[in-house]
Amino acid sequence: MNTLPLMIGVLCFYALAYRFYSAFLAAKVMTLDDRRTTPAHLYEDHHNYVPSPKWVLFGHHFAAIAGAGPLVGPTLAAQFGFAPGLIWLLVGAVLAGCVQDFTILVASIRHKGHSLAEIARTEISTFAGLVTMIAVLLILVIALAGLGIVVVNALAESPWGVFTIGMTIPIAFAMGFYMFKSTPGQIRVALPSAFGVVALLASVGGGHWFAASSFAHFLTFTPHQICLLMATYGFIASILPVWMVLEPRDYLSTYLKLGTIAALIIGIMVAHPNIQFPAVTQYIHGGGPIIAGKLFPFLFVTIACGAISGFHSLVSSGTTPKMLDKETDARFIGYGAMICESLVGVMALIAACSMFPGDYFAINTPAAVFAKLGLHTVNLDMFSREIGEKLAGRTGGAVSLAVGMAQIFRSIPGMDKLVSYWYHYAIMFEALFILTTIDTGTRVARYVMHELLGRVYKPFGNHTWLPGNLIGTFLVVYAWGFLIWTGSISTIWPLFGTANQLLATIALAVTTTFLINMGRAKYAWISLVPMIFVGITTVSAGALSIPRIFWPLTHVPGKEFVGYMDSVLMVCSIIGVLVVSFEAVRRWIKTLSGEPIPQEAFGPPADMGKETVKMGCC
Repeated sequence: MNTLPLMIGVLCFYALAYRFYSAFLAAKVMTLDDRRTTPAHLYEDHHNYVPSPKWVLFGHHFAAIAGAGPLVGPTLAAQFGFAPGLIWLLVGAVLAGCVQDFTILVASIRHKGHSLAEIARTEISTFAGLVTMIAVLLILVIALAGLGIVVVNALAESPWGVFTIGMTIPIAFAMGFYMFKSTPGQIRVALPSAFGVVALLASVGGGHWFAASSFAHFLTFTPHQICLLMATYGFIASILPVWMVLEPRDYLSTYLKLGTIAALIIGIMVAHPNIQFPAVTQYIHGGGPIIAGKLFPFLFVTIACGAISGFHSLVSSGTTPKMLDKETDARFIGYGAMICESLVGVMALIAACSMFPGDYFAINTPAAVFAKLGLHTVNLDMFSREIGEKLAGRTGGAVSLAVGMAQIFRSIPGMDKLVSYWYHYAIMFEALFILTTIDTGTRVARYVMHELLGRVYKPFGNHTWLPGNLIGTFLVVYAWGFLIWTGSISTIWPLFGTANQLLATIALAVTTTFLINMGRAKYAWISLVPMIFVGITTVSAGALSIPRIFWPLTHVPGKEFVGYMDSVLMVCSIIGVLVVSFEAVRRWIKTLSGEPIPQEAFGPPADMGKETVKMGCC
């Protein structure tokens, strides 16, 4: 199958979905109205609540949500063949993932920029809010560990990647001060953006030089050292004001992310490589060398992002609503950024499936496992020579994706001598893609930790209280850092994928309740149908993964504690989702039966002077 008509069809599908379905959601379902003042203006504090230009906030939001999932998940899911992953990425994103991201963002800005857990408390019940808060914090820590382990694997022993990504921090500092502080009362975008892009490209080239120099050993770190450095960065970045590092760095990295994706699209248009994988493989029935389970339900948790991701709901109710300038910007940022992430997932799937199956499985399975598959490599030895690294047995998806991307770029006329450069560039691109999620995720987790600890000691509920910020951030960073330190991609990724989709089920339950309480019950199907599908598939996958993946570790010497911990975390996550879903259904029945809705449901009306615009208006 040739990728050229496929790429054109995918782009047209996304364009139609954004033009028509997102417009329907914005106008008919959520009734966006710029006369409502957003939390960024109501509570502006120049620290967390900062009104931001639409394109800058889009860059932050996209960088925050686009982590390991749309890169690694589709690459690993290629085991099932090309068609299942492509269908789920397209249909799942348009009808589920984009809907969740957009509706939760709107719900949050109408609840003063509060978190998903606080929205659940006001929309469903106090008990549901408490359970959601605990479940969100638990699942968020797992998600950050799942994202972080990929960064650790990608940057370990890679001075080029460490140099380039490290340079984005001082560049972001310079951009942040120029954007937000150089001209009082104004936000400068054009000049700092140009500076940031030029400096970033120079850092990419400089990283190549640095890795080949005698200084390379100064930035060559082991996985545990990368873990410590990443934890230190996550701690500092989540405490500093968002305009100083977080927002400009995410905005900057979005140029690299979208630029690379655009280059991949152009590469596919020019080289139009063939898909070497069949539409489906024999592994849809289970017994695969990468994912042991069957297509259903494990495809839908392997592609943990790209189609739908619960983690996104935390960003949509975390940093982004506190920086939204106008309510109508929510459509472009919430729905549009998720479409871009889904496109990233499609690119990753195409890159993986443009490799020959023998090369793909040789990279993603241990040598002993590959020897039993009856497959033979085709181009792997050639790539290993040109790249200068041993590629076989480099499991986890990151290396095979980098090889697939390098292969596409290599097919462009004049690029065949730059395979090593493109491979290392792709590794750096993956690490940067993921690391921008770590800083935002840590800050969002701190918000949830504040709300939880604030129930025990009130000052923790104040986001400006420095001791609370330090303690909350340390607890969050220590938790996900411990999981990375003690785990591996084979144990953390299944836990992350399932927990992430369980969180999506909670978010969709909250969205459905929000719509019903708002008087929009006739539109509740937009989130109810995805909630039912995602809930069934994910609870099934979680229940099956305990006896097949996590519990067997309790019998492996040295892995006993990890086995018990992962099993308990999965059970607690499933119980939390079931409890919140049950409470949500009870709230639906009460509201539809005519009982009074919670006092603060769907947010207070916006006072427009003589005119009052209610949240449920048509």
